[in-house]
Amino acid sequence: MKVTFLGTGTSQGVPPVGCNSPVCLSTDPRDKRLRCSVHIETHGLSIVIDAGPDFRYQLLRAGITRLDALIFTHEHRDHTAGLDDIRPFNYMQNGPVPVYLHKRVLDVFHRQYDYIFAEKKYPGIPEIEWHLIENTPFHIAGLEIIPIEVMHYRLPVLGYRLGDFTYITDANYIHPDEMEKAAGSRHLVLNALRHEPHISHFTLEQAVEHARKIGARNTWFTHMSHQIGFHAQVNETLPEGMALAWDGLVLEW
Repeated sequence: MKVTFLGTGTSQGVPPVGCNSPVCLSTDPRDKRLRCSVHIETHGLSIVIDAGPDFRYQLLRAGITRLDALIFTHEHRDHTAGLDDIRPFNYMQNGPVPVYLHKRVLDVFHRQYDYIFAEKKYPGIPEIEWHLIENTPFHIAGLEIIPIEVMHYRLPVLGYRLGDFTYITDANYIHPDEMEKAAGSRHLVLNALRHEPHISHFTLEQAVEHARKIGARNTWFTHMSHQIGFHAQVNETLPEGMALAWDGLVLEW
């Protein structure tokens, strides 16, 4: 399996022009983060989780030339605003792109992307093969994917486990039964927004605590705001086996 982090940042706490935050001042490329997304290559498949506003650039930067499936965690725009940019894959693959999502997310897309669902379609609009999922395992070309339901304040969000890789973002609560689904992962990805408390995201301290409970061999933190601090300095404070992820990080095993 090969996992490439397309983006590890968030729209939360975007620094204003002229700020002196780590994002503005750092010369470390690991402190420059686009919105959260990850590319997974396994079983001959090319799968992306979430397509935010930076989606097109992320695909070009990573050299992704095939998209066998796009999976959404939830409907917030920092995770969905790039849906329209699947059009080139329609052309290159000569067909629709399979998209996996909860019905609640599809209902939001009906409003945000009404032209995709129009009875008389404008030529060249995204062609999508919709697949509705819930908090039960599903398969893509024989590959089992296990959803993990977490809470993002009051909004249910789906994380996913593919083999021994688990990806969870936008959470501030995970039920013990759901955490159990991630147990034994080789690599766990978990959101950690900042150090200060937030209404709908784990702090770094809370993320470390949940990572300890899950007990993955390696844990990578994502969905970080500029308020989390310099990448190198924060990493020095983390327990063994835990680290901040960064845009372009590749895991392969």
